[in-house]
Amino acid sequence: MNAAVLGGPASIASRPLQIRDLPRPTPASGQVLLRVRACGVCRTDLHIVEGELKPLRDRIIPGHQIVGEVVEGDLGDGNIHKGSRVGITWMAGTDGTCEFCVRGEENLCDSPAFTGYTVDGGYSEYVVARADFAIPLPAGLDDLQAAPLLCAGVIGFRSLRVAGVQRGERVGLFGFGASAHLALPVLRAWGCRVCVSTRGATHRTLAESLGAEWVGSERDRPPHPLDRAITFAPSGDVVIAALSSLRKGGVVAINAIHLDRIPEFDYDSLLWGERQIRSVANVTRADARDFLQLASEIGLRPKVTVFRLEQANEALLALKNDAIDGAAVLVP
Repeated sequence: MNAAVLGGPASIASRPLQIRDLPRPTPASGQVLLRVRACGVCRTDLHIVEGELKPLRDRIIPGHQIVGEVVEGDLGDGNIHKGSRVGITWMAGTDGTCEFCVRGEENLCDSPAFTGYTVDGGYSEYVVARADFAIPLPAGLDDLQAAPLLCAGVIGFRSLRVAGVQRGERVGLFGFGASAHLALPVLRAWGCRVCVSTRGATHRTLAESLGAEWVGSERDRPPHPLDRAITFAPSGDVVIAALSSLRKGGVVAINAIHLDRIPEFDYDSLLWGERQIRSVANVTRADARDFLQLASEIGLRPKVTVFRLEQANEALLALKNDAIDGAAVLVP
């Protein structure tokens, strides 16, 4: 099979992913072999490639928003079968026995495996995955639509849950890339009033087209206090901007696997009044199943730019430079 392989972290500008011809993987017990039909490109992939997330292997195939067709393997409890179309998320597996798994908080597992980080991912023609972590995909979502939903969509959905969003509330989205542009239609379906603060005129135009009540630049503040806010940029400055826009009792959820820093801030004016800051860590299989079903029901259709597998470096470079509205998807 062909695969885009990272031999070691480096600036994406140097195009460190190499297309290599590798043996097709063989599924072990409890695993399935998938033919990759599409794989979304995520900012977490960029953090891995450029070393902002500590390298855990000498060589890795990135990619964790995988739409695949089951070719062979251990089909487990029978929810999937040969020929099934399934999705693979960032969570490649958990131990199932730690205190967090036992409490139903598998996203906080002490010994997790991560697709495209601790195990090879979907920047390839084939990939193996745990059968019990393969999520059947609704028929109403095609490959290109489903791929960005498997991380950007699911983690955005979990962020809304972590923030405690209630129907009809005023919610701020700070940053408007792949994840935020999928969260906005969900909020609209819940009757929420959405404010978007983001850099880039094209991002602001997209937010307006999707029904945001107010749209401003990264330096602007929404005209009314927010009930909830979700940050989508790996910047502590954005967290402070979101916090300064909250009403008393409001919540900021930080949707970032990596954060540069949080600057010093004034407790009395920004955090006092039972305002809260929460972090969003990974996703659960229940998040994925619930969100994909909701996405199918509300007709959620991501804005997608398609790249060939051989263009994996170019896709990540475009993502880094904010040259894409919506999501990038690799197609082998």
